[in-house]
Amino acid sequence: MSAAGLDAAIDEKYFVFKYSRSAGPGGQNVNKLNTRVTLLFDVPNCPDLSRLQKQRILEKLAPRIDKTGRLRVISQKYRTQAANRKDAIARFASLLAQALKTKRRRIRTAVPRAANERRLAKKRRKSEVKKLRTGPDLDA
Repeated sequence: MSAAGLDAAIDEKYFVFKYSRSAGPGGQNVNKLNTRVTLLFDVPNCPDLSRLQKQRILEKLAPRIDKTGRLRVISQKYRTQAANRKDAIARFASLLAQALKTKRRRIRTAVPRAANERRLAKKRRKSEVKKLRTGPDLDA
């Protein structure tokens, strides 16, 4: 399995699959077969990931990670165990790619002169409108 954003592919031998009864489509199958797939991946103990990658995964995917550091991905979209297994692996790959994607740093730029002038002109217009709203001074 290869996830975009990874230096090396993660071998499936580091995955633990658990199967259980699924909700959703399947008719009588739902009551009889274990089609729901839960993929468990032990983030801290995976040798295919660098320390920085592990840290980033643990931070960004924290809600999906249990106290022991295992990432959990569940799939019960399809009627068959094999299809749900493939879907769980695909979801795992996209989650990892998303977590490992680095954000581009913003380059600070000066505010354009025209934008500043537009802002000041708008302020002057607003001020004029508010001056016109005041009534005549009757005390004078």
